Amino acid sequence: MKNLQRKIESGSGHLIMNPSNIAYLSNFTGTKGAILITKNKSFFFTDARYAREAKRIVPKNFEIIITGDMATELEKLIKKLRVTTINFESQHVSYFKYETLKKALPKTKLKPCPDFAEQLRMIKTKREIAFITGSQRINEKVLREVIENLRYGKTEKQIAWEIEKIGHDMGADELSFPPIVGFGSNSGCPHHMSGNRKLKKGDMVLIDMGMKYKGYCSDMTRIYFTKKPTQKQALIYNLVLKAQETAIATLKAGILGTAADNAARDVIEKAGYGPQFSHSLGHGVGLEIHEAPSLSVTYDKPIPENTVVTVEPGIYLEKSFGVRIEDMVLIKRNKAENLTKTPKQIDSLILSIS
Repeated sequence: MKNLQRKIESGSGHLIMNPSNIAYLSNFTGTKGAILITKNKSFFFTDARYAREAKRIVPKNFEIIITGDMATELEKLIKKLRVTTINFESQHVSYFKYETLKKALPKTKLKPCPDFAEQLRMIKTKREIAFITGSQRINEKVLREVIENLRYGKTEKQIAWEIEKIGHDMGADELSFPPIVGFGSNSGCPHHMSGNRKLKKGDMVLIDMGMKYKGYCSDMTRIYFTKKPTQKQALIYNLVLKAQETAIATLKAGILGTAADNAARDVIEKAGYGPQFSHSLGHGVGLEIHEAPSLSVTYDKPIPENTVVTVEPGIYLEKSFGVRIEDMVLIKRNKAENLTKTPKQIDSLILSIS
């Protein structure tokens, strides 16, 4: 908290309304909460439903305010503190909420500040890294069981449901995101919505999945083959794997997000498949499945040490098949440590299915 307070000028306050940022700063995960941070003091708002829980879990450096009308209480508080500027999370505040604040605080300047808490969240503590790693270990166990139970005739939706059920049984809080399961040509759609297509002999299988553990996400994508890959399938797969391994070898603290993206993209472009790599290389992972930093053509900022990012190049031949290989890595001072242990060499991905 002190790190955030140092960034705040006298006469200013920062209003936190994004649930993930609230959870990060206060441990609170209920549906009604907000935080105001000023230079010298921090305040936590919730309503009477959560009064007992807030008093139990919110750190002692917050003053807890129980109210059913946060706007009115906020108005009283900033008058008392002589706050003249409120920085708000413009990425997370709806127009309706903005208008409500504007009406409640007519004499206060509302200043957009999109990533105030996100910049702090980006760098993970040892505890957070342990939770993310734990999430990924569950993710790997779930995928292993799903693949062992894969049968011809099962639908993409059935596999997606199995991922959720097995994840729950293995100790996940919930899914990081709805699984992406694509059979055959559906693997050629980067964010295919799992449907009723049935698995048949010869189909490639794309599974993109993640679990939440202790509130922290994991993310992983693997491709499987139901028969020996064709020459073209093997060529594309190994090309994507080479692009991923090249990028991981390049990653370390201080590298620009654009440089990391370019490391993988150059491999794919030189092979003539540049247009078929249609998304960024990766994204940060933490309390949210997509958070800062980014490995992309537009993220020209250095990647800090102790951030966790995905590395997920892909090539998508829309009417035929697609390949994406995704691992999560921890950025260290001189290298990237791969947190993903599921095999990805092509010979280990050919399934024997009844």
